[in-house]
Amino acid sequence: MAGPQTVITPDYCRAMAAYNTWQNKSVRRCAEALSLAELTQDRGVFFGSLMGTLNHLLWGDVLWMSRFDGGDAPSTDIPSSTDFTPTLAEWAAERIRLDARIEEWARRLHAIDLTGDLTWFSGSINADVTRPKAVCVTHFFNHQTHHRGQIHAMLTAAGQSPDRTDLVFMPEV
Repeated sequence: MAGPQTVITPDYCRAMAAYNTWQNKSVRRCAEALSLAELTQDRGVFFGSLMGTLNHLLWGDVLWMSRFDGGDAPSTDIPSSTDFTPTLAEWAAERIRLDARIEEWARRLHAIDLTGDLTWFSGSINADVTRPKAVCVTHFFNHQTHHRGQIHAMLTAAGQSPDRTDLVFMPEV
């Protein structure tokens, strides 16, 4: 049985990059309204706290972008990803920069850039991995949505009101 096949386009990547930026602005607005204690409170999720999950998502995005655009990769591993930035202010600054990088990468994409395979060393399984680029890019955007869903739930439980997460309600659509 063949592995997953994904057909995506540069326009899909641009839409998802814009969605990522839109959602991260909402998350940032809500996170900035919380105290340090609320941000670091263990909420029983995989990465512990809001701050831990925000950091893991930022770390993962930097890692995948390094594979896509050749930029620097994080020097830490998954277990350390929850401490990727020490403060919400530093997280927010890095998030803004990275979202711009993701949008620029997507803006420059051509269909040919989404073909072929991507090979990297995966620290999580301690092995070289080769997968279709389109599957990797789809995973990148899916990973963002997955963890932002967790973040959205934690923010809501903390009394915040993040923006809608429905792609069809994104202002640019």
